[in-house]
Amino acid sequence: MKKLVAFASAAALGLALSACDSPAEDAAEDQADAIEDRADTLEDEGVITEAEQEAMEMEAEVVEETGEAQADAM
Repeated sequence: MKKLVAFASAAALGLALSACDSPAEDAAEDQADAIEDRADTLEDEGVITEAEQEAMEMEAEVVEETGEAQADAM
């Protein structure tokens, strides 16, 4: 039982620490989410093709990864 409690505590601590993003990471994630939402909306409305939607979503990934990399470099 003690091992289970210790493991659960360690897991919770690890999740709590990994959830602590810097403001720059949060901003990059918000921007990426906005790009993805916009891509979904435009595709749903028939303004862009599915391929264009996927390209926008890849762009969103790049934005998020770049923001994370810049935050990690600080």
